[in-house]
Amino acid sequence: MNLLKTTLAAPLLALAAATLPPAGAAPSPAPADTATAACPALLQQTFPRLQDEKPQNLCQYTGKVVVVVNTASYCGFTKQYQGLEDLYARYKDKGLVVLGFPSNDFGGQEPGSNKEIAAFCENTFGVKFPMLGKSAVSGDDANPLFKQLRAKTDSRPKWNFHKYVIARDGTTVTSYNSWTGPTDRDFVADIEQKLAKP
Repeated sequence: MNLLKTTLAAPLLALAAATLPPAGAAPSPAPADTATAACPALLQQTFPRLQDEKPQNLCQYTGKVVVVVNTASYCGFTKQYQGLEDLYARYKDKGLVVLGFPSNDFGGQEPGSNKEIAAFCENTFGVKFPMLGKSAVSGDDANPLFKQLRAKTDSRPKWNFHKYVIARDGTTVTSYNSWTGPTDRDFVADIEQKLAKP
């Protein structure tokens, strides 16, 4: 019996020794801690999704080029939805994501509920890029992301469809006013340049 115990114990002890960290070594961080550490401060926030109002953490877009745009359903610029969707479809496999933030801040042009806005976006423009819940994007009531984007660029939305382009590093940001459309040469060139960088 003692021989059997010795025979079984030796391989188990060897396996345990092989899997334990060396004496004095720092413990490996948990995967969740690593993910949080890698997520830039700008993206460390959560918003409700437009369609179902479930929380969506923006850290999932770490390492991507992110276009943030405040949207409205009844604006002269509303047709930009189509250009933004085309842009997303064209570059998403290269690392682009477009994030839409509906807002009623300008001209009362987004009066509907989240469900009404979601239905409009899908039925009118076939929007597939992520849309977040309706929120304020200007002034003291602006949501935290738009406050930070304003601070980084010294540029705030003055109307619907203002756009920010966040580089993969999560810190470099450029700003474009509502009159710059999704097919504008400089806007697209900026996105392509940011996509080309690791």
